[in-house]
Amino acid sequence: MTLLILGIESSCDETGVALVETRADGQVPALLSHALHSQIEMHQAYGGVVPELASRDHIRRVLPLASQVLGESGKHLSDVDVVAYTRGPGLAGALLVGAGVACALGAALGKPVLGVHHLEGHLLSPFLSADPPEFPFVALLVSGGHTQLMRVDGVGRYEILGETIDDAAGEAFDKSAKLMGLGYPGGPALSKLAEQGDATAFKLPRPLLHSGDLDFSFAGLKTAVLTQAKKLGDELEPRKADLAASTEAAIVEVLVKKTLAALKQTGMKRVVVAGGVGANRHLRKQLNEACAKNKVRVHYPELHLCTDNGAMIAMAAAMRLESGQQQASAEYAFDVKPRWPLDSITAAA
Repeated sequence: MTLLILGIESSCDETGVALVETRADGQVPALLSHALHSQIEMHQAYGGVVPELASRDHIRRVLPLASQVLGESGKHLSDVDVVAYTRGPGLAGALLVGAGVACALGAALGKPVLGVHHLEGHLLSPFLSADPPEFPFVALLVSGGHTQLMRVDGVGRYEILGETIDDAAGEAFDKSAKLMGLGYPGGPALSKLAEQGDATAFKLPRPLLHSGDLDFSFAGLKTAVLTQAKKLGDELEPRKADLAASTEAAIVEVLVKKTLAALKQTGMKRVVVAGGVGANRHLRKQLNEACAKNKVRVHYPELHLCTDNGAMIAMAAAMRLESGQQQASAEYAFDVKPRWPLDSITAAA
């Protein structure tokens, strides 16, 4: 028996809707169609995400996007078997939009709904790629305010090996970019500028690189970037590309070496990289080279699925249902979890 799952993502500043269909032969569920609207242009004027504006924009976008994916896939709303939505973590107001729409659709159709963990969506998003991973594996999850290394033995079977104790890698990119006057969103702008710079131009710290554990800390790096920018003063503009490249190199080195340490600690030979920072070209290059030397397979989401999207929510729901970790519910009262640790997920979540 196959299931057609409509996934809705609205945790922050992207509205995503997708259709995923499970396979009767037990193969990885198939992505039939997905659509995404980014709010980047709207938030640029404010230098960051404005929660109230984000929520209002989700309300405007979610149903037209749902109509789009249904039309592109040749499916009808009545064909949907389960409506999945992001329950958390994220912005409370934004989450409530997706949850409310999903539960209203479920109630109207008489179909069950399923709340999905946003980070689990990222974690399982490489299963949407042309080269899906196999369990078990080590996962480097680098999404927004989260940087974690995890042991993943199956759907819902996660063990945190290390995580950030302050700023995450994505925050280090964004905050450093802001210090350099690169605007919003800062991370991609910094990475693009870094391509023109010298990564060895400035000696920046690699926090916790030799700590002996798998935790991360990037707050000190952000402070070092601020200090260096102040030292440069009027010379910052012509040296900005070098500072960007040096900043990116410091973040990537920590991520790569900690990931290799996690692989050594667990004895695994497979690693999955997921989340927005997973699209970083320098990170992919360095990690690919390091893992090739150690005969480790590396898996990533497709580049267009690294950001928040409905496809990862629908896929996570499909894999949860197939594994028996969770059942969809015909109860349409809902809540959201703006703060929701990934390792707290169980079959009864």
